[in-house]
Amino acid sequence: MEEIELIVGNSNRRFSGVTASMLSTLPGIAHRIKLAVLGSHFIPDSIPTLSYREFLSTCRKPLPHGGQRVFHARRNNEMIQALIAKNFFGAKIRIVFTSTAQRNHSWLTRYLIGQMDGIVTTCQAAASYLIQKPSIVVPHGVNTETYHPAPCKVDAWESLGYPGKYGIGIFGRVREQKGVDLFVEAALLIAEKHPDFTFIIGGEVTPSNARFVRGLKQKIERAGLEERILFIGKQPLNRLPLLFRGVSILAALSRNEGFGLTPLEAMASGTAVICSGAGAWPEIIHQGQEGYCMDNPTPIAIAQKMDELMSDPEKIAVMGHRGRKLVEASYTIDREAAQLAAYLATHVKDRSA
Repeated sequence: MEEIELIVGNSNRRFSGVTASMLSTLPGIAHRIKLAVLGSHFIPDSIPTLSYREFLSTCRKPLPHGGQRVFHARRNNEMIQALIAKNFFGAKIRIVFTSTAQRNHSWLTRYLIGQMDGIVTTCQAAASYLIQKPSIVVPHGVNTETYHPAPCKVDAWESLGYPGKYGIGIFGRVREQKGVDLFVEAALLIAEKHPDFTFIIGGEVTPSNARFVRGLKQKIERAGLEERILFIGKQPLNRLPLLFRGVSILAALSRNEGFGLTPLEAMASGTAVICSGAGAWPEIIHQGQEGYCMDNPTPIAIAQKMDELMSDPEKIAVMGHRGRKLVEASYTIDREAAQLAAYLATHVKDRSA
């Protein structure tokens, strides 16, 4: 444990997008920096983990080469864990925080960020909400071996077992913030014109969102489209790449978002995208090239873009091809891990107090 140079925060026992991002970069960073994770939930056996007691014991001792250990936090409570260790238990660490939120930060978050030794953000939009300038911008990346195009979209869709010849989907927790209502309203406008397409909504429905989903299902039933617009529920992680490969179009319509990985996962899978202006999406998508990005889209505007693509399978294919090329060039998980590791290593080598 004395050689551990990087401690990665892992405080949330509920799997989230932040958890997924942390897990996806771990192997690539571990190849470059000796690391351990504070907390064992969701962590593969190949990555060492620490309890808080072990973390404190390890970080009170200096590194053999004289540098400083780095604690990488992605949440408020992880910043607090690191600051307590540093200020009250004598941990010899530098603390780096990755900020993805696109909203005005609370006073507590602003205070905590002000105590950091370094700040990483994932896009310029998130950087604009920070009082201090971030040290570096490192966009999220996608595992292009896990997410890759299907040889044939029609076959890939058929293998999923849903009706129709083609699929269009929206994935994530099923709630208003994710724009699921916009997707359903747009589908209701356009479904009858394109009988070969089936619309799927994949993701967990929490008890607090049950009424919201019930209302959407009632609208679908009144339109007689319950076999064309499907809620498929929370999907196993190993099925997600199959879904991204199988759908011809992915919709990502969040009203607000941190970064938002689903469009990149879709693009890596050779799938055209229709997005709102949330997250990093306006910085990633070249309008009309890999898909479309719309600020505050209405159901009518979304339906128009759906109609444009559904009417032109060749356009869908070209956009999917361009999306894959863009991800390969600029948004791979290895690229993200390499950039993060290089930046974090500068703090490890820093011998200043």
